[in-house]
Amino acid sequence: MKKRKIYLDTTIISYLDQQDAPERMMETHKLWDKIKMGEFEVVISDVTTREINDCEKEKRETLLDYLKQIKPVLVSVDDKTIEIAERFVDFGILKQKSFDDCQHIASAIVSDSDMIVSWNFKHIVNPKTITGAKIVTTVEGYKDLLICTPTMLIEEDE
Repeated sequence: MKKRKIYLDTTIISYLDQQDAPERMMETHKLWDKIKMGEFEVVISDVTTREINDCEKEKRETLLDYLKQIKPVLVSVDDKTIEIAERFVDFGILKQKSFDDCQHIASAIVSDSDMIVSWNFKHIVNPKTITGAKIVTTVEGYKDLLICTPTMLIEEDE
């Protein structure tokens, strides 16, 4: 069976060290263990690395150390990615001020990921964005993108 390709937004890596949210941190570590065992092909974008690099030094170093544990495919935001990200704003799915989130979703779409995994309920893991992603992928001729949390991926095996 082909490995599923998952795009990780920055929240996933960040929640590996989120002491104020122990339950989500635990769920993220369970997913991380599956990733380290090679259950998924992992994709991140230069938006992810930029957001990590914007963290304060101690947090940044911790998150970069986590990334060294896996071998993610790094995709760059290009003109096509920007064009897809702009559709999320054009269609009223997300606002311009959330353009980084639009780029995360677009990077997952353009990289042919099967799903994007996120803890961002405000802009990514919510009915409006899930429906909007279906509209954008259909209009732009891409395969559907599943949007989920780590918990959803962990629970499917239980």
